[in-house]
Amino acid sequence: MSPKQFHLNAFLMGVGHHEAAWRHPRPDEHQVLEVAHFQELARIAERGKLDSVFFADGLAVGPRVERNTLAVFEPVTLLSAIAAVTSRIGLIATASTSYHEPYNLARKFTSLDHISKGRAGWNIVTSAGADEAANFGLDGIPDHAGRYERAREFLDVTLRLWDSWESDAVVLDPDRGVFADPAKVHTIDYDGPRFRVRGPLNSPRSPQGRPLLVQAGSSESGKDFAARYAEAVFTAQRTLADGQAFYRDLKARVAAHGRAPEDLKVLPGLVPYLADTERAARELEREFTELISPDYALGQLSRLLGVDLTAHALDAPLPALPDVADFQGNKSRFVLVKELAEQERLTVRELIGKLGGGRGHRSFAGTPEQVADELQRWFENGAADGFNIMPPYLPGGLTDFVDKVVPILQERGLFRTEYEADTLRGHYGLAPVESPFAVRPRRAREAAPMSLPKARPGDIPLTRRRAVDFLRVTRAACRWGPRIRRPHPFSRNEFP
Repeated sequence: MSPKQFHLNAFLMGVGHHEAAWRHPRPDEHQVLEVAHFQELARIAERGKLDSVFFADGLAVGPRVERNTLAVFEPVTLLSAIAAVTSRIGLIATASTSYHEPYNLARKFTSLDHISKGRAGWNIVTSAGADEAANFGLDGIPDHAGRYERAREFLDVTLRLWDSWESDAVVLDPDRGVFADPAKVHTIDYDGPRFRVRGPLNSPRSPQGRPLLVQAGSSESGKDFAARYAEAVFTAQRTLADGQAFYRDLKARVAAHGRAPEDLKVLPGLVPYLADTERAARELEREFTELISPDYALGQLSRLLGVDLTAHALDAPLPALPDVADFQGNKSRFVLVKELAEQERLTVRELIGKLGGGRGHRSFAGTPEQVADELQRWFENGAADGFNIMPPYLPGGLTDFVDKVVPILQERGLFRTEYEADTLRGHYGLAPVESPFAVRPRRAREAAPMSLPKARPGDIPLTRRRAVDFLRVTRAACRWGPRIRRPHPFSRNEFP
């Protein structure tokens, strides 16, 4: 892809991102239960040569299920089904470091990368919902700093597991009866504050070496995490000035961590309402806004801000909110919503209308040319390397974007006309990742053919810290606290 071209990801959710999409006559609300619906969406995105499709995830139902269309399918499973009917588009799944174990998650994404022939991506989240915590034996949300400490260690373990197989470890020699070369399959012998993992992974190295690493937090901890380890960031800014400030900040942090700024792509979200005229596009947006259930929206806003608003007057401004330093939920979204309400002096009713389409992401109503103009403006003015497109309703919102906006971008030379790579990392201009064992001097490899040096997260050289000490996932009971040390069943270099 030319450096003058940008990236496009399709963020797919149910029958659309607008919370009332399932009530509008345009989508078929029954499709949310059909795998074929999501397979067709991915084919539409692939027809438009988009870099990737992306699915968010949550691990709880939450209150007011009568008003909420759930994310029915677990994303890695769903993307495996999508991989079977697509061939080039990238497949990005969200998974939490708070409620998984590194070994299981490393195996899931390696499997998806094999199934898709190198198109897997992982959107790394730490989970900030009390409803989710309650499903894993916790009395409340783990504190913000603790979630990111766990995420860093979790990622460190996961990266080591992906590196435990060299790319040429599989021999498949039936005459000699050799499946894999044991000198190229390595234990990791990790022993850290939260995780103790022997390895190796029970799946050979995948086509990309590891999936594309994506991150979506914009808090200080989230931005630092992304700058050190992520290769793409999904973010939410509502104005060009805010987008430029975020972009400069994040790229400076990337450079401060010894990475090339272009190795991390910034993709702000956009909810596009498309029509042949601007007036018709605004009318379409209004139709969706009028279908919002205020009682449900108030509950959502209460959870987002940590304040009970269910009895608050809709036509009044927000009440006093807690200081962001004391807020343990999604800090970046808390700040975004608070600033939006204050800067535009919105009533609660106006605020829930603004949030209904994309939960804080920017909405834009206009013609295909106007949407293309806006994307170009952000890209050429240092606010984005690409965009996270969030159709308000599906499939029509995605089809309109692919058939009406993408051709304009292609005519302007801003977006590819054909895929130039076969893998997701390739779409984002990144090479496959080699195992560090493959580049070690031969004598060093012979001296320790089966194990990584025993190390704590802080011991890893900067060049090999490829994604934070990533949270060491929940124990069997998922209790947040120190784990009991037990003798490890295998010796350091034993290979059963």
